[in-house]
Amino acid sequence: MLSLIDYARLVEPTDKMPPELAPILFGLFGEVGSVMAASKKYHREKEVYVGFRQTAVEEFGDVLWYFTAICRRLGIQGTNFERTLVGEVEGQGPSGAVQIALLPPDSELAPAPQLDPALLRLGEAAAALLTLANELGDAPEVLSSFGSCYLEALKVSNMSLGEIAAHNAAKTVGRFVEPDPASLPRFDDEFDDDERIPDQFEIFVTQRKSGKSHLQWNGVFLGDPLTDNIADEDGYRFHDVFHLAHAAVLHWSPVFRALIKHKRKSDPAVDEAQDSGRPIVIEEGLTAWIFSQAKAMGFFDGRDSVSFDLLKEIQTFVAGYEVERCPLKLWEHAILQGYRAFLLLRKHNGGVLIGDRSSRTLRFKPLMKDHS
Repeated sequence: MLSLIDYARLVEPTDKMPPELAPILFGLFGEVGSVMAASKKYHREKEVYVGFRQTAVEEFGDVLWYFTAICRRLGIQGTNFERTLVGEVEGQGPSGAVQIALLPPDSELAPAPQLDPALLRLGEAAAALLTLANELGDAPEVLSSFGSCYLEALKVSNMSLGEIAAHNAAKTVGRFVEPDPASLPRFDDEFDDDERIPDQFEIFVTQRKSGKSHLQWNGVFLGDPLTDNIADEDGYRFHDVFHLAHAAVLHWSPVFRALIKHKRKSDPAVDEAQDSGRPIVIEEGLTAWIFSQAKAMGFFDGRDSVSFDLLKEIQTFVAGYEVERCPLKLWEHAILQGYRAFLLLRKHNGGVLIGDRSSRTLRFKPLMKDHS
């Protein structure tokens, strides 16, 4: 169990926004608009829009995050923060009123008929909050009014404050807080060496005169030679580097397992669900999609972060597979390390990729001139 005060403490390190109040107010107003957009989409598509609940949980959580950030900037914290959002509940202390327990979203619930009026009131309350950018005199009253409208909108959406807060805390902490290495998943420690991704590995990547790239591990060629498979040369022939980054940093890569024949066949359930054809296709598709996004941004050259929106799409992509346990911050490390190595591979038309799972790193070094 987690109190609302604990939620505020958990997400405080994720607040990377400027100290000014205005950007936070804009963010909250925008997230309320996103909840309204989800309701509009449900009106348009009805039962076809199966993602209403997931989207609403996401957006309501972001509204809570910005509301908490506003209170933080105004010095409203602790039990005062709880009272501002939920008020006093008869028979319970402030902390007892808002114990956060994750309720399982076991059904795709449609919004209740009362949602539209509730969202209109929430929008009006959000607009009233914008006045705080210039005048703070009525801050407690305006914030409390917004809190009441927010809780009402949650209720008619068939959602709980606990579910929303727990989901948002996990998402934002996983994105912005550096994870404790001891807490990170490893996935294959209980398997024998021939079914594990090696703790350290060196992969030689060479490009022949044909323009095709080749992989070698321990002197053995892996997979098929690759080309860019596109008229406009972009280096995709070296895209296996991203699978190696996944293996080293995330401790996950169905593609790399298949290439080196280290599938976990001793456990048929794990082999079927995590190492077989569909997970391989998921990783290949995800890699190609990230590449298309990265290409438009210069392959993250000189960047030290990845957009939150891109990382959230990854989370959706890998839902249901073991790698969904990896925090988004770890995905960011894997992507940035992979693309740094990719840029060096493309520059040198090959190289050696050194993976180290203990440090969760992937490094590049140039090929020796006599290597073929």
